[in-house]
Amino acid sequence: MKLVLVRHPQPLVAPGICYGSTDLAVAPEQLEQTWAALRLPADLPVYSSPLRRCAELAARLSPSPRYDARLAEMHFGAWEMQPWDAIPRAAIDAWAADMVHYRPGNGESVLQMAERITAFYGELDGDAIIVCHAGAMRLLTARHAGLAPADMALQAAQAAHQIPYGSTLTL
Repeated sequence: MKLVLVRHPQPLVAPGICYGSTDLAVAPEQLEQTWAALRLPADLPVYSSPLRRCAELAARLSPSPRYDARLAEMHFGAWEMQPWDAIPRAAIDAWAADMVHYRPGNGESVLQMAERITAFYGELDGDAIIVCHAGAMRLLTARHAGLAPADMALQAAQAAHQIPYGSTLTL
């Protein structure tokens, strides 16, 4: 199965803000630049996170994208839309000590996200384009490599991502 993962354009959010499942818009020029730069296979189904920063791009790629909430970015609970430097150091340290199971801001753990990504992946029945987030891309890559959810979460949590906005990754 060939998957083409596409990261959304840069959202409209101030630098240094924690965001995950918050539904953020994208500047129209960013959307246009990303869409114009993409070179994707024709005639593949397009799946997308329902969050605007993905959904707007998916709507450009297909007349009928399939939106799936399981592709949304991780939910950071009370940390959502807070400046990273305003989040108590003890809470960040607790997350760093258990990146797989800890629920930042009492939101979602990386393991919980890995489980929903695994459920989505299990329903795919062929090649596809998937418009999603850096976290989902990392977990989909781990799942495509055959890892189980706990191992997916551990792999995704071990290193900071280097996935640019608007980039693609083919699996």
